[in-house]
Amino acid sequence: MRSAPFSIKWPHGKTFAFTIFDDTDLSTFANVAPVYELLEECRIITTKSVWPIKGNYNPRVGGDTCENKDYLNWIYRLKHSGFEIALHNVTFHTSKRLQIQRGFERFKELFGDYPTSFANHTGCNEGIYWGDARLTDGRRFIYNILTRFRRQNQFRGHLEGDELFWGDISKEKVKFVRNFVFRDINTLKRCPFMPYHDPAKPFVNYWFASSEGAKVKAFNRCLRESNQDRLEEEGGACIMYTHLADGFYQRGQLNSDFERLIKRLSRKNGWFVPVSTLMDYILEKRGPYTINDTERKWLEWRWLYDKLIIWSS
Repeated sequence: MRSAPFSIKWPHGKTFAFTIFDDTDLSTFANVAPVYELLEECRIITTKSVWPIKGNYNPRVGGDTCENKDYLNWIYRLKHSGFEIALHNVTFHTSKRLQIQRGFERFKELFGDYPTSFANHTGCNEGIYWGDARLTDGRRFIYNILTRFRRQNQFRGHLEGDELFWGDISKEKVKFVRNFVFRDINTLKRCPFMPYHDPAKPFVNYWFASSEGAKVKAFNRCLRESNQDRLEEEGGACIMYTHLADGFYQRGQLNSDFERLIKRLSRKNGWFVPVSTLMDYILEKRGPYTINDTERKWLEWRWLYDKLIIWSS
């Protein structure tokens, strides 16, 4: 395997990097604003995804969209404070190509440009290289066995000619897309190639990975004190995958463990920047990276192992 160092010299004398990509599922102003107040107070500036347009029917998993004016005004305040606004598909349910195009144009109208980073929403069948399409060869078959073939050929955003195809839009307008999620806090150690291009998935410019923290318990487990210390010692980088609307703020209170861990982390010598800032920095220092078949196989097996052990995302 070619060398793709997971240790890098961070700017401003910082000893490690940390950020969050927050999937917007369930998000409302009421249930996530207090979480972001804590992050901003601690100067941990991260990435908040949105749905730019309202859906046509009630979703299985919903939340506010940018058509809610109060919510949108709060998103503008986040952006003004330095948080990155990203995309989690154009709305909370499956969209055909014309609606996808409309959603991208609406995002640009609202925020001044197209989204730099993106993560697939599981409730959208236009997911790009998602479900079993995340994998290749026999590992794809193993995934289908693990999921009882429920997601076999479900996601079709990368299939040219399909009514859900938008791969050309992704290639033209989105720079970074999330794929594999690992249980290690040091995302860069688990995926030393990121951001990377994969020739087997040509409609994505660069992929990035994340660390498992879908809900508050998983987030706190990954961010526990010993892991924070190890992340710092290794000089690594963490991109937490999570849903900050799912249990982080309940009954008028922040989760106490989450609050304590975030405040502890903020006192360390970390570089706390949004996902795209972090990925752009690595690109600048290391240059573009294209994985080969061996490296793809290595990543896929690592992810499948974590999925077998903890059912990671």
